[in-house]
Amino acid sequence: MKKFFIKIIRAYQIFVSPLLVRLFGGGCRFYPTCSDYSIAAFQKYGTFKGFYLSLKRFLSCHPFSKKPYLNLLK
Repeated sequence: MKKFFIKIIRAYQIFVSPLLVRLFGGGCRFYPTCSDYSIAAFQKYGTFKGFYLSLKRFLSCHPFSKKPYLNLLK
């Protein structure tokens, strides 16, 4: 199951993300990017915790967030 999510994220990185950058400019405000963070979370923690951590990261992706990054080693 985690391989399925990783493939979806990779497809997003290849096909969707470049279009969003061209249309809206800029890029991800976080390091690592949300998609890279999600892949690392799925690889390290598996499907359920990886999904939870990814969702938590996406929900903190807004202009008022004070977090420049999230550490996977917690």
